[in-house]
This record gives sequence, structure tokens and C-alpha cells, in this order.
Amino acid sequence: MDVILLERIERLGQIGDVVKVKQGFARNFLLPTKKALRATEENKKRFEAQRAQIEANNLKRRQEAEKISDKVDGLKVVIIRQASETGILFGSVSTRDIAEGVTKAGFTIDRAQVKLDKPIKTLGLHDVRVALHPEVIVKVTANVAKSEDEAAAQEKAGGFVAQQNEDQAQADLDKLLAEAEQATGGSEEAPQQ
Repeated sequence: MDVILLERIERLGQIGDVVKVKQGFARNFLLPTKKALRATEENKKRFEAQRAQIEANNLKRRQEAEKISDKVDGLKVVIIRQASETGILFGSVSTRDIAEGVTKAGFTIDRAQVKLDKPIKTLGLHDVRVALHPEVIVKVTANVAKSEDEAAAQEKAGGFVAQQNEDQAQADLDKLLAEAEQATGGSEEAPQQ
């Protein structure tokens, strides 16, 4: 099905382009969200008559997005989740969670503007793209942690920080070796066969 794009669509085209798309994509997404029109002769004439107004509206929205892009770009959002000791989440972080975090930081965005390349299923710092406008895309860092303290530590370290530090791990290892030595009777010799 041929459609006329009313706004820039990533990997598809610019405003005014006539592109061929699958019927389901046009019928279920492009047409209901008013991102495109069917490419009939009547719609082509109507689009050409309104082209200047559509492009002016797009330019205005893009300029507004560019104004706040400097403030949003590089924003760090803390998301608290339950996870295993190895840092794997019980569930995942969704676009809704990131949109809520950015909104709490003072910039209202919709979850459809959050572009996740893959689901976030681990603790740590994750870069996420946010499309303030189809032509203005910024990067937001999602800091996924078990607690606010852990989030601060991850921020400092630049990634996932295990709960148990090296000193504690060494102390636990020494304790286990001491217990094993006592269980074998304190002898260092290898058993004879």
C-alpha cells in the first residue's frame, strides 16, 4: 500500500515522501496515528495544498524539542528493582518505567518516545534513546539498582557494583579454609591410598 508521510519516520522516509508499506503497518499504525495518508490522487492534492502548513508545524515542534534537548540529553534516571545477587533482574525495565523516571525529573515524555534497542534485564547503567521529536533524539542513562545507596555507588563506579566487597569475600574464604582444615583434623598431608 502506498502512503504519503506526514512526518519523518525512522527507516521509512521524510515528510511528503510517498512510500510503499505493508497494509497492516499502514492500517494499524500509520493511518490511525495520523503519521500518513493513503496515496490517492485526492490526498496528494490535499497534501500539496497543506504542505507548507504541515512543514511549518513540524519545524515549530522540532525547535521546541531542540530547546529542551540540551537539558534532557545525558539525564540520569534511577530505577529501583529487585534483583539476584548476580545482578539479574526479576522482570525487566520497560519503556514506561523510563518515561516515568524522566517525567519525575521534570520533563514530560510519553513511553512511545522511549526507544529501547533491547530489554533491560540487569542492574547497572544503561543508555536509552529518547525521541523528543522524530528528528531530535537524545540519550538518557537508566541507573537500575536495588536501592538508592547502590545507585549512588554505581554512579560513582560507572557500572554494576556487587554488594559484597573484596575484604568480606577474602574473610569468608579464610573462614571456609579454616573450617575445612579443622574437619580434616588439621593435617596438611594428602591421604595415602
